[in-house]
Amino acid sequence: MSNPPPTNTGQAPAGATYGGGQQHQQQPQSASGAPTTGATGGTGAAGTASTSNTAPTPQNLNQIVTDYLKKKGFTKTEAVFRQETAHLGPDGRPAQRNEENGPRKYLKAFILLRDWIENNLDIYKFELRKLLWPVFVYSYIELVFTGYVEEAKHYLATLRPHFEAVHREALDLFATVTLPQHIRENPTIKLYRENKYHVPLNQSLSANLFHFLEREADAGGSTITFILQTFCRVDASARGPIEPFSFEAIYRRTQNLDLDEIDQLEGIPGVFTGVTNRDVLDSSAPLKLGPLPMEPELREDVRAELEDEDQRHPPADGRSTLVEEFDQRIKREDSADAPSRTDLPLPPSRARDVVIEMQKVRENRDRFKIEGRTGGAGIPVSACMFTFHNSLGSVSCMDFSNDHELVAVGTMDSYIRVWSMNGKPLKSSVASEKDLQVNNRKLIGHSAPVYGVSFSDSIANLDRNVFPEADGAKPDTSTKLLLSCSADGQIRLWSLDHWACLCIYKAHDGPVFRVLWGPHGHYFATGGWDKTVRVFAQDRASALRIMVGHDTPISAITWHPNGTYIFSASDDTDKSIRMWSVVTGNCVRIFTGHTDYISALQCAPNGKILASADTGGNIFFWDIAKGARIKRCRGHGKGGISSLSFSAESNVLVSGGLDGTVRLWDVELPADPSKSSQLAITSTGVAVAGGASGQQPDGAATGDSIAVASGGGPNGNSITVGGTGASATSAAAANATGNTGTGSGAANGSSGAVTGKKKGKEVQITPDQISAFATKKTPVMKVQFTRMNLVVAGGCYDPER
Repeated sequence: MSNPPPTNTGQAPAGATYGGGQQHQQQPQSASGAPTTGATGGTGAAGTASTSNTAPTPQNLNQIVTDYLKKKGFTKTEAVFRQETAHLGPDGRPAQRNEENGPRKYLKAFILLRDWIENNLDIYKFELRKLLWPVFVYSYIELVFTGYVEEAKHYLATLRPHFEAVHREALDLFATVTLPQHIRENPTIKLYRENKYHVPLNQSLSANLFHFLEREADAGGSTITFILQTFCRVDASARGPIEPFSFEAIYRRTQNLDLDEIDQLEGIPGVFTGVTNRDVLDSSAPLKLGPLPMEPELREDVRAELEDEDQRHPPADGRSTLVEEFDQRIKREDSADAPSRTDLPLPPSRARDVVIEMQKVRENRDRFKIEGRTGGAGIPVSACMFTFHNSLGSVSCMDFSNDHELVAVGTMDSYIRVWSMNGKPLKSSVASEKDLQVNNRKLIGHSAPVYGVSFSDSIANLDRNVFPEADGAKPDTSTKLLLSCSADGQIRLWSLDHWACLCIYKAHDGPVFRVLWGPHGHYFATGGWDKTVRVFAQDRASALRIMVGHDTPISAITWHPNGTYIFSASDDTDKSIRMWSVVTGNCVRIFTGHTDYISALQCAPNGKILASADTGGNIFFWDIAKGARIKRCRGHGKGGISSLSFSAESNVLVSGGLDGTVRLWDVELPADPSKSSQLAITSTGVAVAGGASGQQPDGAATGDSIAVASGGGPNGNSITVGGTGASATSAAAANATGNTGTGSGAANGSSGAVTGKKKGKEVQITPDQISAFATKKTPVMKVQFTRMNLVVAGGCYDPER
C-alpha cells in the first residue's frame, strides 16, 4: 500500500526559499547529519521559540510579500515582483542583469537601439537618430573610465563608420582618450561628464522609446535606460514630429517662430553634437557662404607668375596690376564665413590650373565694370545672340563653354551636336582625324531625348608658355569635357579631344532632367524624375551624395560659387527650392513662394543672392543667409523664362524668355520708384523713356529700351528695341505706323511700373528692369554673362511666331 501524498496546508514549509517564483525546500540537518522531520503546520512551543530567536532572511521577506500579494489578488504586481526578485545580489538587492556581458553589453545595447530606430517610421527617424551619438559617447567614456581599454578601442573601431561623416574630428579626439586619467583631464570629455545631454523628443515618441527599452531590458534595454537616466535628459514636447521636411518644421521656418527652450538647450553647450533641431527649425542658422580658399601651393604659383606677367606687360596708367587684383581676391577668400579646404576635397592643381587662375584675374581686372544704376541712362551692356535655324522642336537644351569657343545642344532625337562658335574647324586628338576640317560634331550614345548638357571650365589661353611641358606645348585651357543627361536614365561624360564617350553614370531611377558641373570642376550634380539630387565625382561611378526631400521631379539645379552648396527646384505640386549642403548632404534652407513651374535657378557670384524664375514670367530674388525673399520682378511675356545669369559684380541679372526677349534687371531695389521718369508715347506709337536713348562713350547706342506694340506684323505683334540710332528709330516708326492699335510698353529700369500689351494680354513690367533686347522670331533658350560682362544668348528660330 502506497503512502498518501502530502497535503498542502496553505503555509510555506519552514526553511523554504523563494526566487523567481520557484520554491526550494531545505531539510534542517541534525548534529549527527541525519535529517530531522520539520513541522508542516504545527505551531508548538518549540517552533515558536526557534522562530522568535532567528532574524528573517531576505528570502523569507520576499516570500512573505509574495504570499500577501497572492492572498489579496494582486496578480500582476506579484508577477512583476517575482521577475525582479529572480536575480538577487549577496545583499538581497536586485543585481545588474547585464553584468554577465561585462564590457560587451555597451556594444550590444547600441546595436539594439540602432536597429530599432532604423526599423521605425521614417517621420520619427530624424529625432530618434539623435539618441545614438550620446549613447555612443557615454558608453565609450564608461568603458575607458572603468579600465576596459582594449574593449573601448574595439567599441570605437566598430562604430566609427556610423559617425564618420559628421563627427570625424570628435572621433579622432576620442581615439586619444584611452586611460581613466585622460577622462579627468580632457576638456571635451569633461564637458560631456559635467553636463547632461539634452535630447528633445516628441511626447508619444518618448513613451514608445522607454516602453521598448523596458520590453527589451534583458537584451540591452536596461543599459540604454541607465545611460539616458544617468547622463542624459530626454525632454518630451507636445508637438508634431520634427524632421527637415515635416509640416511642423516647414511651418516654423516660414513663420519665423522663436525656438522652444528644449530646442535651444539641445545637446551640450560648447560641443558640436551634429544636426540638431536648431539647424532644422531656425532659418537663420549660420551658413558658410564665403569663397573657397585657394590651395596654398596654387596661390604661390599664381602670384609668382602674375608678378612675372606684370614685369613683361606693365599695366596702363590708372589700372591696377595683376598682383594687386589677385591680392584683393585673396582678402575676400579669408573671410570669416568661408568654408575650409577640407570640406571639399579637390585633386592637386596642375599647370593648367595655374594658367586658368591667371587668366581669371586678368579678365576680372579688364572686364566691363557695371557700377549699378545710372540715374536713368541705363547700363550699356551688349548682347550677342546666336540663332539656330531649322532646329525648332528638336533642340531640348543648350550650353556655351566658358571660353565661348563652343556651343552644344541636346536634341529630342537622342544625340548631341557641338559647334565652333567662330566657325573654325574643331580640334581632334584622333590620328585618323587630323586632316578633318569640320566646325561641328555629333555625339551619339543616348537612347532617349537629351535634357541637359554642361561644359567643363575653360578660359582663353595666354600668348606664351608659362609652364613648358615635355613636348614644349602650352597648357591647354580649352574645354575638355562635356556632360549630358537623358531620359534613358544615363549621365554621359564625353571627351572633346577624342569626341567619344568616356564614362556612363547610372544612378537615377528614371529620366535625368538636369546636369551641371561644379564651380571647381571634378564634382557635378544631377537632378531627375526620381525626385533626388545627386552629387558625383568625375572619378567615381556612383553618387557621393543623394539629396532626398522634394515631393516631385527636379526641374532646375545650380551650384553655390564656393562649391559646398547646391540649390534645386521641383515642379508640379511642390514648387519649392531647397538648398543642400554638399558636405553633409542635409537640407539647410527651403525657399517657397512660386506658384508656377520653376524653370531656372542661378546663384550670384558673391554667394549671397539666389535668383529663380518660373513659367509665369516671375523672377524672385532670395537672401540666402536669411532664407527670405527680397523681391519679385516681372516683364517677360507668354512662355516663361528659360535661363538666368548674373554679372561679375552680382548687381545685374540677365534673363532669357520664350517670349523672344533678353532682359536685364537691377538686383538692388530702386530707391524711390515713384520718382522714375514717365514714358512718353510718340505719335508713331513707340514708347520712349527720357534719357534712355543716350549714347555710349564710343558713340554706339545703348539699346536699353523696348517698346511693345500690339497689332503689328503678320501675327499682330511687334517688338521694337529703342535707342539703336536713327535707322532703328525709323524702322520702329515705320513698323509702328502700320499698327491698328496704340502701342504701349516699357523702356529701361528708370521708368515706372508699366504694362505692355502682347497678343491681347497685358504684361506688368516692374521698375527694376534695366534693358530689354528683342529678337524677331527666336525664343531664347540660354543666356550667359561672360567674365568680361558681355551677354551671350542662344535660341532656335521659330518661323510661326
